[in-house]
Amino acid sequence: MSGLSARRDLQEAAALERRRQRELQRQGRIFNARVRTIGVDKDALDAQVKDRKIQEATEKARNEELANEMKKNDKLMCMLEERQKRNIRDVNKAVSDFQKNFQQPETRREFDLSDPQALKKDRPARLSDNDPRCTVSGLQKFMGEDLNYAQRTKFQKEQLREWSLQQQRDYKNALADKKFLDDLHDKNRIELDQKIMEQQRIEEETRRAVCAAIKDFNKSQAAELAERKRLDKCQKMKDDMDEISSQLQGNLLSENPEQAISSFGTHRVITDRWKGMNQDQLMAIRSFQQQQVLEKLKLKEEERQRDAEWDRQSMQAARAQLILERHQARQNRECRQALDSINAQLSQEQKSKNIYLKEEEYSNCPTSQYFAQFNTTSR
Repeated sequence: MSGLSARRDLQEAAALERRRQRELQRQGRIFNARVRTIGVDKDALDAQVKDRKIQEATEKARNEELANEMKKNDKLMCMLEERQKRNIRDVNKAVSDFQKNFQQPETRREFDLSDPQALKKDRPARLSDNDPRCTVSGLQKFMGEDLNYAQRTKFQKEQLREWSLQQQRDYKNALADKKFLDDLHDKNRIELDQKIMEQQRIEEETRRAVCAAIKDFNKSQAAELAERKRLDKCQKMKDDMDEISSQLQGNLLSENPEQAISSFGTHRVITDRWKGMNQDQLMAIRSFQQQQVLEKLKLKEEERQRDAEWDRQSMQAARAQLILERHQARQNRECRQALDSINAQLSQEQKSKNIYLKEEEYSNCPTSQYFAQFNTTSR
């Protein structure tokens, strides 16, 4: 038992020494004008500033990444638009070259109908009897009398053959040009797709590297934050235990009434150390509270009587209003019955008047007068 008491005394002495040292350190922090902070947690503010800077840096990196991606997308769109314009320009140029080289106006069969130099190239209407320009309507040459028929038909066949071969060659050349243009377009498209894929691969690698860096940074920040929280928690637990020990061993919980006596006189007390009133003060307060309860009961009784009087007056007013409404309804019903009888009488008079007017109109009709005269004559 003596060993336990000695160990407890040593622990209490060590606790007192630790509290004394913390109090000295606290006083040094408070009374040091260069390092004290009144009402501000500088470490928390520094942590908030640091977190804010990290958040701004992360936001800035994300915005820069989005801006770079938008620039790359715009560049890619410009490249695609430029390729489309170049393809359209190449196709239009190929069509123009084909029309210029293989579809000239002179090669058309009906060109002689719209040739601006037709009058200069034309010959006289007739040069000789064997002029091939003499048609049937001119009665200069008849069927079977043309001496150049065989040569002309042969020439026409050769000309048709040449035209057919020329069209085949033009068609083959057009197919070859189209195939060349398609191959060139496919080649350019493949090269552009390869460039785009390479650019996307580089972007993906860059994005992965950025994500990995951000992930490592976040891990380090999380580990640092966890370690700081753990240290803060340990320090807070230690401070709480010290505070609990100090409160348990101090005058606040020991209920020492002498600590509330002020140095300005026995009639004054220190409010933060005051432990309560004496019996006389308590009895005075209780008697005052009883007086307040009686006054409150009296006020409630007066209020209840006022409410009852108000309810009675309200019931009388409602009963008078109901009687007045019944009287008004009875007068309205009597007025409505009188009005209905007057309307029925007027309706009957109107019907009688209409019958009289119809009979008078029938009597004034010429046909009715004729029948009346006829009846008189026959009689």
